[in-house]
Amino acid sequence: MKVKYATMIVKDMDESIKFYTEVMGFEIDSQYDLGSAGAITLLKGEGDAMIEIIKNPVDEPGLFSIGMDVEDINTTVEELKSKGAKITMEPMQITVGTLAFLEDPNGVRIALIEHH
Repeated sequence: MKVKYATMIVKDMDESIKFYTEVMGFEIDSQYDLGSAGAITLLKGEGDAMIEIIKNPVDEPGLFSIGMDVEDINTTVEELKSKGAKITMEPMQITVGTLAFLEDPNGVRIALIEHH
């Protein structure tokens, strides 16, 4: 597994994009309009990991999850379960692949994603 992104829920997408691009030096990698469900922007800095910022009507602003890129999500989830990991969402299809969530001992959400 490798860290793919840190996901944050933001109050104001435009203000957040401006901060991460103009102040922190990131570049916009991609953007997704989810209609009434919100919007997602992926920001790339140095290295492979990105910052994913999400504006939606449901979640409170702040760190949402750490995203890990995996080769085979079903095998990874089963291995993690066998080691006692708390899986909070079983693998499900999303636009870019398959996603599952687990939680660390501190309640931090970890997203596992197998990109297709």
